[in-house]
Amino acid sequence: MTNDHVRLGIDFGTTNSVVVLALPDGRTRALTFRFDGHPDSETCRTLLCLWQEEERGRLAVRDAIGLDAIDAYLDDPTESRLIMSMKTYLAQGSFRETRLLGRTMTLQAIIARFLSTLMRTCDLDPARATVTVGRPVRFAGELADDELGVTRLRESFLQAGFHDIRLALEPEGAGWRFMQRLDRPATILVGDFGGGTSDFSVMRFDPDAPVRARTLGHAGVGIAGDQFDFRIIDAVVSPALGRDTTYRIMGGEPLPVPAEWYAGLSRWHRLSLMRTPQVLRSIHDVAKTASEPDKIRNLAHLIEDQQGQALYRAVGAAKSALSSQEETVLRFSHRGLLIEQTVTRHAFEQWIAPDLVRLDDAVSDVLDRAGLGPDAIDRVFLTGGTSFVPAVRGLFDRRFGAHKVDTGSEFVSVGEGLALMEHAATVSA
Repeated sequence: MTNDHVRLGIDFGTTNSVVVLALPDGRTRALTFRFDGHPDSETCRTLLCLWQEEERGRLAVRDAIGLDAIDAYLDDPTESRLIMSMKTYLAQGSFRETRLLGRTMTLQAIIARFLSTLMRTCDLDPARATVTVGRPVRFAGELADDELGVTRLRESFLQAGFHDIRLALEPEGAGWRFMQRLDRPATILVGDFGGGTSDFSVMRFDPDAPVRARTLGHAGVGIAGDQFDFRIIDAVVSPALGRDTTYRIMGGEPLPVPAEWYAGLSRWHRLSLMRTPQVLRSIHDVAKTASEPDKIRNLAHLIEDQQGQALYRAVGAAKSALSSQEETVLRFSHRGLLIEQTVTRHAFEQWIAPDLVRLDDAVSDVLDRAGLGPDAIDRVFLTGGTSFVPAVRGLFDRRFGAHKVDTGSEFVSVGEGLALMEHAATVSA
């Protein structure tokens, strides 16, 4: 590891994480991740795989992150543990600790392990780094405790070996990145669409003022790209896995299969949590008297064989295709399960209509908090993968005018902005 002191912006995301170096001259450089057998990337999948190896007569826990984590897990899925979407639990008071490989680990310890390996992958020593870390305006979850989320996020970085930590709102980071394009004062609305949350800030930028950026208001909502994935799962995949099937108990009246099994499909990491003897036994028992037993057995096979990641890759590919095409085919197969269904953009937009309403309400909320109307917004900057969805872009085009809406650096702009904020804080200190 390098012993030089560095200044960083870190976007620790639900789906991807980014590390950006703040250079002494005010420029930034997104660090590149190299994983065996994969192209270099400026993003690292927020995945952690743990397994055990014998060392000097004792079992030691090993780890891998990002695409290496997926490869390690696929090499030995029965003896390894793949952990994902760690960020979604930060503000959930019900999640305190879990058992992994016979050890009790807190959420902060799990995230710290990911962050430590992330720094090692970048050949950086967290103890010799000053870092500005992004946080969502609103953490994910219906009963999210934002104060708890902030506390746990900071504790995670401290446990990973960081000492000098600043937290900044993620959309403000994206705003700082966009500010580099401006040559005159402007009022900007920034929308940052992550995997678990969508965050909005209204900011006033003046390139020539002593304080170049002021936040006028912010708002957020705990839905984003993962929720859109689930809409496709719910409409296409769940029926193929027996959601609408009935079963009988001792020859009685037909009963609906347990709804919670299909709620577990809402995130692919939740599917892995269903891989317990009790749940799998229940699924196989229901299949014995189900009206469509093969579909129920396919659900069990999906869970047993830990195919959640592969399923969501197929769903994500279909969602991405609909950003540029009017229709696509969702394809997924495993054992006896074969899905080949055409999905149209029109149908997808109908499925996500309730989510679009909540996004639109969050935009109204941030304008109200800033005390401004749409006409007072000079520019709109959207970042994150969900900003590619035409129906999402349309919300902003209609409200502010397409000529005001801009995108760019969709996956690294928050990290770049956080690095710029880190540099600015250092210069002003």
